[in-house]
Amino acid sequence: MSLRIDSEPVQTFAALFELRGSADTGDLTLTTPIGSTLAQLHWAPGEALLKNGSETRRYDSVDALIEAATGAAIPVGALFGWLAGRNESVPGWRPDLGQLANGRLQATRESPSPRADLRIVFERS
Repeated sequence: MSLRIDSEPVQTFAALFELRGSADTGDLTLTTPIGSTLAQLHWAPGEALLKNGSETRRYDSVDALIEAATGAAIPVGALFGWLAGRNESVPGWRPDLGQLANGRLQATRESPSPRADLRIVFERS
């Protein structure tokens, strides 16, 4: 997973990931290429937790949780739909589902500014 935010200065985030669950209840583990855990995210109705090392922080929503972990608001509900091949509509976002069969997803946020480019390479387990 990589994310580029065209802010000033440009922000980038890249990590290996394991995503389980659904938009309502799920887990996302972010790791470095050598396998060190960067963060563990867990969400369920009424709960959104970010575990980073020995620190656990609570958030009001899964969207706030994802933004804290990656630096940008990524529409989690739509992400599950996009990965399933559904062209979920999210204001400001333009997904490219043309390479899903090859394990690739790209989505671009045009608004609100700054522009963000999300690229995901995945395997289904």
